[in-house]
Amino acid sequence: MPKNWQVNPPVPAEFIKKHPNLHPVLLQILFDRGLTTAEEIADFFNDEIFPEDYTAKYDPFLFKDMAAAVDLVIKHIKAGDKIMVYGDYDADGVTATVILYETLQILKANVGFYLPDRVSEGYGLSAKALEEIVRDNFKLIITVDCGTRNPEEVAAARAKGIDVIVTDHHVLAEDPKDVPDCLLINGANPADKYPFKFLAGVGISFKLIEALISKTKLAEDQKKFLLDRNLDLVAIGTVADLVKLLGENRLLVKRGLAVLNNTKRLGLQELFRVAKIGANGQDLDSWNIAFQLSPRLNAASRIDHANTALELLITKDRTEAAKIAADLNQKNIERQKITEEILAKVEAKLDIKTDLQSGLRIVPEILIGLCDFDESSWNEGVIGLVAGKLAEKYYRPALVITRTSDGFKGSGRSIEEFNLIAAIENGNEFLDKYGGHPMACGFSVYSEEKLNKFIDYLKKNAAAKLAGLELMPKLKIDAELKFGEIDLALCGQIEKLAPYGQNNPQPRFVSYQVMVGEIVNMGSDNQHIKLRLTDPNDKAKNFWAVAFGKSEEYGHFQVGDMIDAVYYLEINKFNGRREAQMKIIDIRK
Repeated sequence: MPKNWQVNPPVPAEFIKKHPNLHPVLLQILFDRGLTTAEEIADFFNDEIFPEDYTAKYDPFLFKDMAAAVDLVIKHIKAGDKIMVYGDYDADGVTATVILYETLQILKANVGFYLPDRVSEGYGLSAKALEEIVRDNFKLIITVDCGTRNPEEVAAARAKGIDVIVTDHHVLAEDPKDVPDCLLINGANPADKYPFKFLAGVGISFKLIEALISKTKLAEDQKKFLLDRNLDLVAIGTVADLVKLLGENRLLVKRGLAVLNNTKRLGLQELFRVAKIGANGQDLDSWNIAFQLSPRLNAASRIDHANTALELLITKDRTEAAKIAADLNQKNIERQKITEEILAKVEAKLDIKTDLQSGLRIVPEILIGLCDFDESSWNEGVIGLVAGKLAEKYYRPALVITRTSDGFKGSGRSIEEFNLIAAIENGNEFLDKYGGHPMACGFSVYSEEKLNKFIDYLKKNAAAKLAGLELMPKLKIDAELKFGEIDLALCGQIEKLAPYGQNNPQPRFVSYQVMVGEIVNMGSDNQHIKLRLTDPNDKAKNFWAVAFGKSEEYGHFQVGDMIDAVYYLEINKFNGRREAQMKIIDIRK
């Protein structure tokens, strides 16, 4: 689908004059991200105001319940009571579980862990789990990345004499009676004075272990070692959960990547090897986490159970690590295959027409795929991924709904013009369970009659909300560059913005009217294409531009063609050489 290119307006000249030590292009990007004062810019780069030996930014005891939570944990450790770390099944939840579980083990706690099954139990504390926890005589439950929306389950646990600490980052219910009555450590809690509100579940878990370790009698260097060893998993969970990669999150990920690239975890080492992650010798970055590591960790719960991912991260046996890593890699391949199969089935059902004159596709305002009664239920673990692919491909809100043993379960993804959770809430009379945010949702409905009414409502709602809008994906571009402006110094300045992620995306640039000087196909199946792009007015100004997996899409270009290109600007460090290189995002003649 064609994209609407939107280039940010040039930064005010006065702003550039105020910061002569930074490259004007870098200042353009910072300004567009709302960083306009010297303090905000220094805070963004962290290292300028926080020395290398600072692991985290803010004192964990700024959380109002942190001191009481630490005292409670220490009390149960000293008593020899059984402590349960209760997590979530996604990459954030698994990493949050591991760092707390391992730290409590080191502190001599009698500790276990529990991850719910994605399909049979769902998200959060479950009645099934509580039965096991009571039966096995646990005296303290510490939730990680969940629990904020489980007041009834928390009350049930406390009624059985079990203490509960909820550590989480999800939004609290508006009604106080729907908030769990226990110690609560949650960055999203409006009642908390903790300065940074956007930590992931693993970030909150990290603050708890930071507080616990600070109360030990260990030497300072030992405390720092115990804390820093967890930063590889903090980086993985933070990037995987798509929280804002600014402020403390950016600092934790930056430090975490340094640990990840030298990780001592055998499971991660074996996963790198079997999945060929970092095979070219370059350091891993946030892209590797988002698109290579987290999908493999998440594949465990989508295809089977999250315990597989957790066991990979805690194993101390190389043979077991290799076996689990191979299994997770295979599960990810299976997950990809299932996703593509369901996507094909959904697309076959969609009412998408082609205009005979223009050849353009006519796409409904909302795409809804429903599993038929005469076919097997679709895998619940991947329907959200299918919805995401539909929303990206057609630039429409999309919902994929499958049959379950007790009715139907759906998952949705949206576009910026359509607030999905607002639409869901307005139609909640037809739903039995639901949750989400403006760009994604999940829901359950037990009656086919209610489901049909819900689908009818959503179609009308989307048609009304999106009427008259030009629904095209927007390609937001940070700045226009002339080829004469591009050099290694600029690339080095841009690299300072990394690690990239939510709210801190990799900068995009555009160059107009450049000439294709050379074309090279790459890859085992010639699936990649590399173009030598040249300034037509100065042939000495030329750069390689790489487009991975795009040889078919861009195969019609010829030497001498004049094009406009949107790209990332990077440093190619292949074979010890360093040169500026473009990574193509979009091209048009």
